[in-house]
Amino acid sequence: TDGNVVDQSFHTYGAGATGGAGEFKQYTDETNVPNLVFSSYSDNANGRTQSFNSYTENGNAGEQSFSSYGKNGNGPTEEFTNYGTTSNVVGSGFSNYAETSNAGNDSFKGYGVDMNNPTNTFSNYANGGNGAIQTFSTYREKANVGADSFTSYAKTSNAAKIGFNNYGKSFNEGTDTFTSYAKSSTGETKVDFKGYGVNNTFKEYSKEGVSFAKYTNVSSSLSASLKEKKITVVEGNLVKKWVEPGKFFREKMLKEGTVMPMPDISDKLPKRSFLPRSILAKLPFSTSKIDEMKRLFKASDNGSMEKMMRDSLGECERLPSPGETKRCVGSIEDMVDFATSVLGRNVVVRTTQNLNGSKKSVMVGRVIGINGGKVTRSVSCHQSLFPYLLYYCHSVPKVRVYQADLLDPKTKDKINQGVAVCHLDTSDWSASHGAFMSLGSGPGQIEVCHWIFENDMSWTVAD
Repeated sequence: TDGNVVDQSFHTYGAGATGGAGEFKQYTDETNVPNLVFSSYSDNANGRTQSFNSYTENGNAGEQSFSSYGKNGNGPTEEFTNYGTTSNVVGSGFSNYAETSNAGNDSFKGYGVDMNNPTNTFSNYANGGNGAIQTFSTYREKANVGADSFTSYAKTSNAAKIGFNNYGKSFNEGTDTFTSYAKSSTGETKVDFKGYGVNNTFKEYSKEGVSFAKYTNVSSSLSASLKEKKITVVEGNLVKKWVEPGKFFREKMLKEGTVMPMPDISDKLPKRSFLPRSILAKLPFSTSKIDEMKRLFKASDNGSMEKMMRDSLGECERLPSPGETKRCVGSIEDMVDFATSVLGRNVVVRTTQNLNGSKKSVMVGRVIGINGGKVTRSVSCHQSLFPYLLYYCHSVPKVRVYQADLLDPKTKDKINQGVAVCHLDTSDWSASHGAFMSLGSGPGQIEVCHWIFENDMSWTVAD
């Protein structure tokens, strides 16, 4: 719980148990950048009551897999609750729940509920089950964008009753695929499926006498219209969950006397140091040399460090966006060189002064427009997750940069000095960008401002 950059494996819980009751609660709750593997929960159990609660709740930006829950069980009562709920940008896989179990009573609740931009794969729920009662509730309910697939629910089962509720009822549609529900099932099987969302693909729902309720699919003309208008409609309480209040704001908020929420601006990454340029120049830094880098930094195969390095290298090596100039830097010398190559030699670097006011409301005091408040260029540098201190620096045109005194709303005392960047051209931003979710607009329609967070930097031409 509350781990940072976690790399964990858990194998073989309660295998082969007879009778009794098994319970498992809270595996890696609220971890940051998890890389998790859980295998074999209560396989081959006989007549056992089993429950599993809370797997990677509130995880942030990691990879998760869960394999083999209650496989080959005989007469068990099994329940699984809350897998990956309210997680952020997660890739997850769940395989083999109650496969080939005999005369069980199985229920699975809450897979990927309220997730932000997930990539989920769920395979093999109750396939080949015999005489069981099986229910599955809320897969990807109220998830935001992402891509999901669900394969093979109750395939070739000889089950008494099968129920599936609420697949892909997203508040902001993603791309979902559901394949093979109750295919080739036999016997007096009662099958019921409710609530399958829009923008999705469903294959092989072929059981005769099946009850299927509320399959919604957007027409091609409506889909094209929504895409053209770049409209995103989001429920307010879910916006607050995925886009922290104050993370994005309009330029008009930067005036004296405005009270506004300040997001959590603290640096969440592990403490690391820059390397001297003389050392950095001798180290490999390329996806083509990942094996050499893994040996150098003692990174295990498919572990969190390898994924971390691949992700950061991929971001560093991708082509720049239109109008963007970018470079990843691992030394202060390289950062200065990049900033001056874009802005010239007369430059100033700024960051928000401290963490006072973070996660609270602040009052805006005196505001100074950098470079006279004119439209300008700046170089922003953001940390990347890497074995040593690495910054992703990029220059984006058409911005205004401000420095603002931040006051305690009650005492009016100055508690911080914030640096804000306002992006005036958002036409190339994604329609699902968090800024538009929270501010209620779309690409190219509004400017978007944000604070510079702890240990991030904003370079500008000196006044």
